[in-house]
Amino acid sequence: MLFEQLIIYGAVLLFCVSVVYFYLKKEKKASNIVKAKIERAKRFGLHEPASLHPRIDLNTCIKSASCVSNCPEQDILGILDGGGTLINASNCVGHGACFHSCPVEAISLVIGTEKRGMELPHLNEFYESNIKGIYIAGELGGMGLIKNSVEQGQLAVDNIVKQGLKKGSSGYDIIIVGAGPAGISASLTAKKHGLKFLTLEQDSLGGSVYNYPRSKIVMTTYMDLPLHGKAKLNGASKAELLDLWYAVLSKNDITVHEQTKVDSIQPDGNGFKVCTAKGDEYWTQKVLLAIGRRGSPRKLNIPGEQLEKVAYRLLEPERIAEKKIVVVGGGDSAVEAALMLADENEVHISYRKFAFSRIRHENRERLNYAVGKGKLKVIYNSNLVKIETDKVHLKTVAGEDMTLENDLVYIFAGGEMPMQFLKKTGVRISKRFGYTMRKYG
Repeated sequence: MLFEQLIIYGAVLLFCVSVVYFYLKKEKKASNIVKAKIERAKRFGLHEPASLHPRIDLNTCIKSASCVSNCPEQDILGILDGGGTLINASNCVGHGACFHSCPVEAISLVIGTEKRGMELPHLNEFYESNIKGIYIAGELGGMGLIKNSVEQGQLAVDNIVKQGLKKGSSGYDIIIVGAGPAGISASLTAKKHGLKFLTLEQDSLGGSVYNYPRSKIVMTTYMDLPLHGKAKLNGASKAELLDLWYAVLSKNDITVHEQTKVDSIQPDGNGFKVCTAKGDEYWTQKVLLAIGRRGSPRKLNIPGEQLEKVAYRLLEPERIAEKKIVVVGGGDSAVEAALMLADENEVHISYRKFAFSRIRHENRERLNYAVGKGKLKVIYNSNLVKIETDKVHLKTVAGEDMTLENDLVYIFAGGEMPMQFLKKTGVRISKRFGYTMRKYG
């Protein structure tokens, strides 16, 4: 009897040891995969966060992986050696799905890292900057979550109304710069208060949301939209969110002036003169800046640049295959994008100079290797001059015309970062290192 019990205990012990062994082996294999992804992200410059991003408390994390499975982006987070970790951090768009899904609240949303600070404007509790009359809401102030940006846009305008506006002014009561979540909310709130307002957007309605991939899930919870009420959009795609915004703005007769970039904001009497890149000038009592943090991409201003096939940022390269692609630019961003796309696509880089002089040594080596293997082609001394639905036209310095069959165009021609614009306007900026945002929505 005792012998039989020993056999049973031994079998149970062997089973438990086997389960633990295979579990640890599986976990180690998974961690090695995540390690490889992190190394790849570091090579391509995607490991450092660009804006609002998750920070994981490893002392609290129970490695449930809910943050990984609930993140709409791919490979932003992973499980490494028993805890959550960042992988492609710079691709994070700060919607907060990971924060909401963590069962033990091990995730906080921060801006900047311990080594790399992020610049934030000085704002008071009313969202007003150090320049009296200039307000800031949404991503530019550090709040990237759509729901909270919507709330901030509304509160900023409410505060402007509470603080008082002069009646009978010949100019605008408020000019709203940016038509992303905060700008749309601010526009609806201005309409609700009966203000005379103008909304200017340098690109298209939706701001940074418009530039998300077409299938991207952008909402993880409801939002309370002025003049509309609560919108339950759990798991909503970019298209669904944009459709809602278009419908609500149209219903309330609000026009957003798209493709209108603001060049400068200058004090003028008791208000401001707002000047656009088109040469228009507007006078207003108050200004609300509701622009994003990623900067204004420099455009080539050529025919066809407005086509949907044109982008200024590479998102989800792993989903792009069997396409004919032209990448324009001579910096690290252009080269890294071309290299990421070259395995599954036919890629040409168009660069206006005779050689790459501004790229990192590692990128130069990888580019030379890829060109040598015939994985991509570089067209030096060339400029993109026209974009059509199925082709592009280039002209070389020597005057030669070239036509390429084409599906996608990526333009990396630099741009103006929003903090430069703020400093030019006089708004005070401070650099924050790992600053935890107080509210997550």
